[in-house]
Amino acid sequence: MSSNKPTPNYLWSILTMKCPRCRRGPMFKHSNPYKSLSLSHIFDMPERCPECNQRYDLEQGFWYGTGYVSYALAVALSVSTFVAWWVLIGISTDDNRIFWWLGLNAFLLIVLQPWLMRLSRVIYLYIFVSYDKDYTVHDPMEFDHKQ
Repeated sequence: MSSNKPTPNYLWSILTMKCPRCRRGPMFKHSNPYKSLSLSHIFDMPERCPECNQRYDLEQGFWYGTGYVSYALAVALSVSTFVAWWVLIGISTDDNRIFWWLGLNAFLLIVLQPWLMRLSRVIYLYIFVSYDKDYTVHDPMEFDHKQ
């Protein structure tokens, strides 16, 4: 019994932070990480996907691994801005262009940090939970959730 709904795009589902199992349900209670002025609410997530009932927190301590993903995203962003700066403006210590890039890169990392932290959670969960086109008839993937 296959669903007639089209398969949501993989990359778009990650960027819009949708559940990896159905690619339709939101992973966070608020879609905009900047909406809340309190940084303590950046990671407010429902316990399960409202669309397919997939548990988000697969096991105790599951989200610790997102630190590695977040680090990789920060390095990728830094390398990208460095290459773009080098191609468009050039790199030189004679006129402090390299220091302008460092300042811009630091600013971007700080401003984008809430979004990057959320994105790292999404990518990390996508590593462990695969898409199920028949999620309406199959049970969600469960891990041993002992506390």
